[in-house]
Amino acid sequence: MIGGFQNIFKIKELKTRVLFTLAILAVYRLGVHVPTPGVDTEVLATFFDRANILGLLDMFAGGAWRRFSVFALGIMPYISASIILELLTVVVPHLERLKKEGDAGRKKITQYARYGTIVLSVVQGFAIAVGLESMSGPDGAMVVLDPGWSFRLMTVITLTSGTAFIMWLGERITERGIGNGISVIIFAGIIARFPEAIVKLFQLVRTGEMGPILVLAIGIFAAVVVGFIVFAERGQRRIPVQYAKRVVGRRVYGGQNTHLPLKINSSGVIPPIFASSILMFPATIAQFIPLPYMDKVSSFLAPGALLYNVLFVAFIFFFCYFYTAVTFNPVDVADNINKQGGSIPGIRAGKPTAQYIDKVLTRITFGGAVYVSIICVLPALLIQQFNVPFYFGGTGLLIVVGVALDTVGQIETHMLTRHYEGFLKKGMAGRVRR
Repeated sequence: MIGGFQNIFKIKELKTRVLFTLAILAVYRLGVHVPTPGVDTEVLATFFDRANILGLLDMFAGGAWRRFSVFALGIMPYISASIILELLTVVVPHLERLKKEGDAGRKKITQYARYGTIVLSVVQGFAIAVGLESMSGPDGAMVVLDPGWSFRLMTVITLTSGTAFIMWLGERITERGIGNGISVIIFAGIIARFPEAIVKLFQLVRTGEMGPILVLAIGIFAAVVVGFIVFAERGQRRIPVQYAKRVVGRRVYGGQNTHLPLKINSSGVIPPIFASSILMFPATIAQFIPLPYMDKVSSFLAPGALLYNVLFVAFIFFFCYFYTAVTFNPVDVADNINKQGGSIPGIRAGKPTAQYIDKVLTRITFGGAVYVSIICVLPALLIQQFNVPFYFGGTGLLIVVGVALDTVGQIETHMLTRHYEGFLKKGMAGRVRR
């Protein structure tokens, strides 16, 4: 393992990418500590002492909400805009044509997502500014020091600019760094809360509010969940594929047996991120509007509430199937197998092969959706049951482990393609290279 990390710095391109990613994350973490003017952050922090929707927002924003920094909106408006565009590609012919045009079409769709991000950021920023003006702490102190249109406009401009800057940082990581930039930024925000959570647990044990046995049980449970996530994320359904022999001149090609790997959770961490962003949008607006029925909406959509969990699971199932359908086309896969002279034993080439692959993919996607739902909902319920004083449930664990596995996989691919040993054992890495 240590040798694998040392090999990173022996490859100039990989070292540059890793250092560039770390530098971008350092800029992001620095911006989290820059507060938005006009807000008493000490009074605002009193609303984050329990695991409500604000705690979930603060987790995704890496602590930016508690400080109400310039990055308070985080990357969620961009994710919401991307979801809307992905859904519109199914019903809008123009977007569907752009999607089929390759890189040029994808760049155009990305540009539309940027415009949508700005619009959503302006709407959310204005609603939050208006809501903050009516909020006060337990002692009656107002959150906003000088309410009015000047504060609203300044807050909208500040939060929108912060989200646009985070979006730019994420795109730079994807282009010049390691991993998916948006996922890596969310990963960094969640990881940054680990030390604070650990210190808080030790303080609770020292004051007697939590027993050491309960803390040990939480640690063991978290380790088991992490192990289960790694096991499930590596799980595959391998469809055997046979290739016929072809004679070209004096050489014989093909005649080998291989397999088509289908991941149990082919959509990765996208479903819980998308589902959380959709549920947080109305809940966030309701949190800052001082009306009785809005308080009920906010309580119904708080993490751990029955309605929240039902909608959360429903959205996870939807996005598991939707994202898999968008990224994996059984017809194209069946055509490629047929063009290369391959076939699945017992299945005719062409449409029957595509139908068989689609049937298998549908079944394992259901299992993947069940797995993601359990990981995201069950730990959060247990944390709420034992009254753990910080929000870090299964959604955070799934994102952290999933992004870490994807990022490490990309680093290992760079090393193996340049004949360096990866993070695996030497014998296994050698078999991968061969």
